[in-house]
Amino acid sequence: MKVELRITKNGASIYSGAYDIVDADSFGAACADAWSKLLQQRLAEEPSIGALFEHINDSVLDRLNGAHISLDKV
Repeated sequence: MKVELRITKNGASIYSGAYDIVDADSFGAACADAWSKLLQQRLAEEPSIGALFEHINDSVLDRLNGAHISLDKV
């Protein structure tokens, strides 16, 4: 089934992506892809290498704490 995986926190969207989810493995792969893209986004937002090293230990898990994950059929 083609779905849109959406992650929101405090009413703001922090990630959205379309995936083909048919079982637990494909759901896990979609969540892993979202995790990876959130990490890449975080690293790309840093204005300098110094700022990157200050926040390198900040976890995607911290960013996702309190977030809501939803799936909608596409």
